[in-house]
Amino acid sequence: MRVTDLLGTIQRNFRAACMAVFAVSLLALAGCAGGRGGTVPYEPANFGAPDVESLAVPASQQRLGPLDKVRVTVFQVADLSGDFQVDAAGNIQFPLIGSVPAQGKTPTELRDEVSRLLSARYLNNPDVQVAVVEQSQQTITVDGAVNEPGVLPIRGATTLMRAVALANGMTEDANPARVLVFRTVNGERMAAAFDLTSIRRAQSEDPPIYGNDIVIVDGNNTRRLWRDIISSLPVLGMFRPF
Repeated sequence: MRVTDLLGTIQRNFRAACMAVFAVSLLALAGCAGGRGGTVPYEPANFGAPDVESLAVPASQQRLGPLDKVRVTVFQVADLSGDFQVDAAGNIQFPLIGSVPAQGKTPTELRDEVSRLLSARYLNNPDVQVAVVEQSQQTITVDGAVNEPGVLPIRGATTLMRAVALANGMTEDANPARVLVFRTVNGERMAAAFDLTSIRRAQSEDPPIYGNDIVIVDGNNTRRLWRDIISSLPVLGMFRPF
């Protein structure tokens, strides 16, 4: 055999081996079409809330964001009381004191800031109360083997089963035993797997779903989706210990 032919054979075998490894990796990520499987752990104990708190958090503890609306009440000062919307820059425009940073603050923290600014120049020990009137709509992404995949709005507490229902349920080829949720926790991209069949049978809890979560339902036609995820996210970064 000539050297060039030998080199060609080696190259073809190497490419075939690489494709085989890649295929095995995809199967490991996608899991078995008819049941549990894959690399992502099921129901990890510390797969907690994401870095940015969501609408599942009680209103009194919710951190404010752009377009949220709050009601500020200054006791016995009607001219300083009313509803205020957080603008795109994260501030509210308050009488007398002007622009007040609100984004990232809880209602209690915003109350303390307004009280501090008012007492600095205008009122002696003002009695200020802040309550959330309306929170801006957040979104989740539901993809994979669902009837209407896409970016979907949520309001209030949402669970995994509700998230799938918002996408008009699963397709016929869906694997309800393997549903993945991706989110950012402590600055890291994390993932966890859940079994909707067990959840429906009340054998497992229906986990909360937060704004910006990505929910992917496994199915026979989701291999291209897995390939897109692999190309857009660092695999080793996704599957850190939970």
